[in-house]
Amino acid sequence: MGNFKNNGQVWSCESTPVKDHDFRSEALGMASPYGILDLLTNQGSVFVGTSHDTPEFAASNVANWWRDFGRRHYSNASELLILADSGGSNGARVRTWKYALQEQVADRFDLEVTVCHYPTGASKWNPIEHRLFSEISKHWAGQPLGSYQTILRLIRETKTESGLRVKSRLISRHFETGKKISPEQMAQLSLLKHPVLPDWNYTLYPRENPN
Repeated sequence: MGNFKNNGQVWSCESTPVKDHDFRSEALGMASPYGILDLLTNQGSVFVGTSHDTPEFAASNVANWWRDFGRRHYSNASELLILADSGGSNGARVRTWKYALQEQVADRFDLEVTVCHYPTGASKWNPIEHRLFSEISKHWAGQPLGSYQTILRLIRETKTESGLRVKSRLISRHFETGKKISPEQMAQLSLLKHPVLPDWNYTLYPRENPN
């Protein structure tokens, strides 16, 4: 985040001088966006972190979305389906993602959480890529992302004729990197792998006495 070039064009009477190289040492801060797209309501939520994009950060944002938005629209829901990529902070092989999802979502909200991961290299088929993130990228193209306020505003302004609306929030909590989950901790999860592609499809059930 800073006064750096952001590819694209924007119609304006004035141009904004920017730096031609985006050296991290000259940045004003780091912004890690984590997006959630509700396919049924066509509503997007983007949580912009100031720390690190960790599995705990990803699971925390799912919990934030359900607490503030999801359960308002689906008050009688007992199950949640998440379509996720195979890599990154919510990757199919990431133990910390599953562990945090169990604690922060399944146990906390008494939800059966099913996660279906797209195969490696197939994330472009995930609806969030072409229905949310692509629209945000088009909207802020050519505009320097010089502050958190600017980033949040541009995300919130993103909309489409098909009805997409987007909310955004700044997450200032610090998330530590490098956390490890042991096999013993994984064994404590109430996780059931599906018969079809079990490494990519699984359900976490709420535990009555997680401790």
